[in-house]
Amino acid sequence: MAKPQTIGELKNSAYRSRGVKEELRSNLIKKMGKGEPIFPGIVGYDDTVVPQIINAILSRHNFILLGLRGQAKSRILRSLITLLDEEIPYLAGCEIHDDPFKPICRICHDRLREQGDATPIAYLPREQRYVEKLATPDVTISDMIGDLDPIKAARGAHALSSELTIHYGLLPRANRGIFAINELPDLAGKIQVGLFNIMQEGDVQIKGYPIRLPLDVMLVFTANPEDYTARGKIITPLKDRVGSEIRTHYPATLEHAMAITAQEAWTDRAESRNLIVPQFVREVIESIAFEARQEKKIDKRSGVSQRMPISCLENAVSNAEQRALRNHESHVVARLVDVYAALPSLTGKFELEYEGELKGADNVAREIIRQATARVFKKYFDGVPMQSVVQWFELGGTLKYPESAPVEEVHRQLKGIHGLVEKAEALGVKRGDDAALRVAGAEFVLEGLYALKKISRNEELGFFAERRPPEPPPEESVPMSPRRRNLN
Repeated sequence: MAKPQTIGELKNSAYRSRGVKEELRSNLIKKMGKGEPIFPGIVGYDDTVVPQIINAILSRHNFILLGLRGQAKSRILRSLITLLDEEIPYLAGCEIHDDPFKPICRICHDRLREQGDATPIAYLPREQRYVEKLATPDVTISDMIGDLDPIKAARGAHALSSELTIHYGLLPRANRGIFAINELPDLAGKIQVGLFNIMQEGDVQIKGYPIRLPLDVMLVFTANPEDYTARGKIITPLKDRVGSEIRTHYPATLEHAMAITAQEAWTDRAESRNLIVPQFVREVIESIAFEARQEKKIDKRSGVSQRMPISCLENAVSNAEQRALRNHESHVVARLVDVYAALPSLTGKFELEYEGELKGADNVAREIIRQATARVFKKYFDGVPMQSVVQWFELGGTLKYPESAPVEEVHRQLKGIHGLVEKAEALGVKRGDDAALRVAGAEFVLEGLYALKKISRNEELGFFAERRPPEPPPEESVPMSPRRRNLN
């Protein structure tokens, strides 16, 4: 069936106009009734954040997402467009997409008076109904609301006081849609004041024009609690007008975090068809973020973004890819050595406290990798005897190989350590598996023993066991002579 092309045809159709908040509410109820996911791709918020957002939409509230960096705040806001209708009609040529049945701008009123039911309409897809602005200190009230356009006045021979000379800002252009402001505290206080009317009375006033624009818009914001004191603040009257304040958080479980990283990290590389990232390597990479969030040397107020394990995984895969290319190997298998090679993807993802500054970002990152390795090692090898491997080093054995050494060479050296390669079976690495995978498992065992301080490692010797001097025998207790007792 052909879509209506004029207001007259639209009146004779089944279309009924409704406000954007009512539209979001209605479509949300339909989705929930069908059991469809509300925010596909958002992991770990099903029992915490998502129910609060649902409540805000059902209440027709403007809301703010408050949380540290890397907590999917912007992604959630952009996902709101899935709750809008696929397209809506508007008066063709209108800058602010006026409702054909409820026009608010002067130009559309004039056109309706002249053309009546023959006034043409156009259709606005949902993707164009989302307007996002990153708040920066240089944003002006003209950018947000609008201003006088002298060029319009000159070209149209309009008086400067005419409504026809207005240049609309971002907020009016978001009419009948969603307007999002990221990092709200960065917006100057006087600009935040400009949002009062639209949030409470539903209208904006542009400069000195004696007009009201009763906009139909859903306002959503994001903010980082750290920014309240570091760069700016949300003024109290504006906070009072925000219907719901929703706190986001980092993944609560390792499984949720790994699902996010697997979803976001670029590891599906056409050139590396035989790419394998073992489960234990993924767990170490994810545990790095969990350990970093608990590390005293790292500033907890800044947070540790979920982007850290995503970047780390991508960098580790690239290092494994580089090694395989240099050695002309068909399989690309990520190992613990690749995680250490991914240090550049970690050090820029956290802010250090004073103690951490003294130690240095690289050293702090290495220590976090070591802690993460220990955490995962205990999961797989709790109760598994490792004495045969440790004893090989205690008897004077050392193991050193270049990070870029071919897999076969490393595999040959690892097999020389009694029982080491067999221990990797606890990781799910079987005897018949590819040599690169067996190397990854055996290397993880060594790194785990190093992380638990069962063996040592340095650049000069590689893996080795420190030889501690034998403890002296306990001195025999000899009774003191009467002469010595008197002297004491």
